Amino acid sequence: MTERTFDVVVLGAGPVGENAAARAVHDGLTAALVEHERFGGECSYWACIPSKALLRPGNLLAAVHRMPGLVPTARLDPAEIFARRDSFVANWDDDGQVKWANGADIETIRGYGRITGEREVTLGDGTVLSARHAVVVCTGSVPTMPPLEGLDTVDVWTSRDATSASTVPGRLAVLGGGVVGVEMAQAWARLGSEVELIATGPRPLPRFPEFAGDAVAEGLRADGVRLHTNSRAKRVSTVDGSVRVELAGGGHVDADKLLVATGRRPATDDIGLDSIGLEPGKPITVDDTGLASGVDGQWLYAAGDVTGRALLTHQGKYAARAVGDAVAARARGERVGVAPWSRFTATADHHAVPQVVFTDPEVASVGLADATSDRHRVLDLDIAVAGSELHADGYKGRVRIVVDTEREVLLGVTFVGQDVAEMLHAATIAVVGEVPLRRLWHAVPAFPTISEVWLRLLEAYGL
Repeated sequence: MTERTFDVVVLGAGPVGENAAARAVHDGLTAALVEHERFGGECSYWACIPSKALLRPGNLLAAVHRMPGLVPTARLDPAEIFARRDSFVANWDDDGQVKWANGADIETIRGYGRITGEREVTLGDGTVLSARHAVVVCTGSVPTMPPLEGLDTVDVWTSRDATSASTVPGRLAVLGGGVVGVEMAQAWARLGSEVELIATGPRPLPRFPEFAGDAVAEGLRADGVRLHTNSRAKRVSTVDGSVRVELAGGGHVDADKLLVATGRRPATDDIGLDSIGLEPGKPITVDDTGLASGVDGQWLYAAGDVTGRALLTHQGKYAARAVGDAVAARARGERVGVAPWSRFTATADHHAVPQVVFTDPEVASVGLADATSDRHRVLDLDIAVAGSELHADGYKGRVRIVVDTEREVLLGVTFVGQDVAEMLHAATIAVVGEVPLRRLWHAVPAFPTISEVWLRLLEAYGL
């Protein structure tokens, strides 16, 4: 049996694991990064990067159609779009990611690692990796499959298939109206598929304000997507070579491919949690430093989707940086608490999680989406300023702010409209920094930009 010892052993080499390992090494520790698939993880090869590469060309072409004076002779060429996407994912070759990690003095180890004891990870070949200070779990999440009759009898797409396919299906059924569902429905509709989307609620994006879901629904319909809202799949089968989705309220959808986009769950089924008294398949509960609860001693940490806190790549990377710093500080004998907004805590998970839905129109949000207290005030405005009118003819957009009226600070902002994603970081700074509205009044938006809507919002508030 081979045994190797490091200060930190990180399970999972996606962006979250990379950040945890990199911060630990930056702070003077040695780190091993263990991965059984591709270094760079889900986001790099099957999620954030390829999905946006598929969406961007369609968004640009739609923008051309909104601008008088431009002759919209361009069309989407699926083969060229697939080739560009493939270049962004390095043709699914992770050699560049491995070289980056090695260049950052991180030891890269290929293999499936399982926790087999305190500060111990065992690989499939029997090699034991011992951690002097911490094991950090960053194994991410996997798609959930609904308990749908017949689903196991048909060949379905998961999000991985939807972002990596290089052939446009003639007909695509999408089960699920969340972020993955709406993004992929629009991307493939613009690439030429006849798309039908099945959503259980009255509109897609149920976790966002109603006006956001309504706007995205309108955008999907404009691209030819047929929406089945307030609907539910009852049974799946194969009929004459097609996938048939029978709907609970009657009727059915036939398709060449079925994308199941009904959510994700932490990837903890088979990483050895039962060996240390935790339940496989469940999120790893952590404090704001990433330290796991339910385990004796301060040695097990987790960050990213695996914790169930904020299933977003950027939030996972943020939490991983806090974990790396916390592990290193404790290794030096420093006392590390969970005081908000320190370098050791992922405080923003509770107050200021930014997210973008890269559909057309885009949805960009941070913090609260609605009032949760009688001292909160909600303001909704159309984005109707000189900047938006110049940006596109007939620009349609909306913004909501949630204000704590006692402290007069922003608690949340939601934008909907073309190209609003680039406005989100200003809102995130205002929420995280708890910038008083009367000070925000002096942050003068440049003219003529869409950001002028900030002035309109403050005026509507009463300043």
